Amino acid sequence: MTTDNLLAGQPVLRLAGASLSFGNRTLWSGLDLTVQAGEFIAVIGANGSGKTSLLKVILGQQQLTSGTIEFLGSPVLRGNRRIGYIPQQKLADDGTPLRARDLVGLGLVGHRFGIPWPSTRRRKRVDTLLDSVGATAYADVSISHLSGGEQQRLRVGQALAGDPALLLCDEPLLSLDLNYQRAVSELIDQQRRERDLGVLFVTHDINPVLAMVDRVLYLAGGRFRIGTPDEVLRSDVLSELYGSPVDVIRSQGRVIVVGTPDGAHGHPDGVAAHHDEDHDGVTGSAGSQGLGT
Repeated sequence: MTTDNLLAGQPVLRLAGASLSFGNRTLWSGLDLTVQAGEFIAVIGANGSGKTSLLKVILGQQQLTSGTIEFLGSPVLRGNRRIGYIPQQKLADDGTPLRARDLVGLGLVGHRFGIPWPSTRRRKRVDTLLDSVGATAYADVSISHLSGGEQQRLRVGQALAGDPALLLCDEPLLSLDLNYQRAVSELIDQQRRERDLGVLFVTHDINPVLAMVDRVLYLAGGRFRIGTPDEVLRSDVLSELYGSPVDVIRSQGRVIVVGTPDGAHGHPDGVAAHHDEDHDGVTGSAGSQGLGT
């Protein structure tokens, strides 16, 4: 399954001269970004740099301060079913009365009011989605009994339910162990290739996905850089972006960025720190950022 033939050659997403500010604080300005079908772009940067806010703009939940944004050639509308969204991993509370298939099924009917009537067609569609994300074996298990990685598989399936052209991933590997980070990353990449999806993947630690990434969008200090990983993840580029010396160290197939003034974004062992972009302040001292290569 691919995006519509009539959209061939047209960017899935286009931002032109895009700026976002809150009061006197500018998260980013003058952002020109196009995302093509099948393209995987990692979005990285400091706490509070506007990564999640960028996703909110694309979802129609936040208005740009200036500039324009188009999805499939039209203005962005809130609730567009062709934009899939995978949130951060958050374990379901004990006793949550949802099975795995129910969670995936919300991607088909969650935008509608009321309780959906049983439907053979809908059940077959859910079964297909469960199979596509490798979750058939626990389709009827309560989600509160599943691991974080298993729950994230279901959220990928849920995000695919609307036949999206663009997949937004908001720190989907957060709190997962290394094995599940790899499994969920590979699953998203597999679906990207099979469905010709554009992917924007917000992450603190790019190591698990760097082999899959076409370009990197790096946000810092109200500015940005975009290019291939080799073009962006360099000492001179990041030092200019931050306005202070930053070292990029390559070791054993990984890149670690050292000396960013706003603290650690991630860790060389792949365990990312929690963040909250709704706060202006950033805690922590200068540290290292696991960015992989």
